[in-house]
Amino acid sequence: MQKKSTSGRTSYHHGDLRRVVLDTAQAMLAEDRNWQFTLREVARRAGVSHAAPYKHFPDKASLLAELAMLGFDRLREVLAAAVATHPRSVRKAFLLAAIAYVRFGVEQPALYRLMFSAEASRGADVHLSERALNALGVLLELLQRGQQEGIFRRRPVRGQAAACWAQVHGLTLLTIDGLLLPEKVGDAPVDAALATLLEGLELP
Repeated sequence: MQKKSTSGRTSYHHGDLRRVVLDTAQAMLAEDRNWQFTLREVARRAGVSHAAPYKHFPDKASLLAELAMLGFDRLREVLAAAVATHPRSVRKAFLLAAIAYVRFGVEQPALYRLMFSAEASRGADVHLSERALNALGVLLELLQRGQQEGIFRRRPVRGQAAACWAQVHGLTLLTIDGLLLPEKVGDAPVDAALATLLEGLELP
């Protein structure tokens, strides 16, 4: 809940300030499509004092790390929702999850790039956090299920996950950058690439 201070500047209760700073930084990230803003700029945009963000984020790196982890939270939700639409078919669930992953990155390119940037990991082990691992866990569970049901080849699951992630991540970045040109890779390159990936996972 926000209230007006006697100086006219908006002030916030302890828990609300953190949310306001994060919401403002997320909006700036989406609008500017980069994270070159400063904490001072975030504070000005949020209508709080220049020192206010430091109550929850000691530096910009910690703010970027939290934005990245919020991205992984959303990605996990997106993947889990895609898988849930086809609970009986691991093959369909896999394809829908992969498509949802690409769409997530394409719809939020700045956030997606931040999630895998060096800046987001500076000062925080973002990619080994429980929140990032939970997103990967959706893929690991799908692969394990596929092996148990006799649909996917029995290989080390983490190796399969690395291959799947590498391909889908690459497809996402290529799509964001507009490099999957039909003259080079056909009219439906993402669908074709995912079908090929799935064929590599499946038992003959």
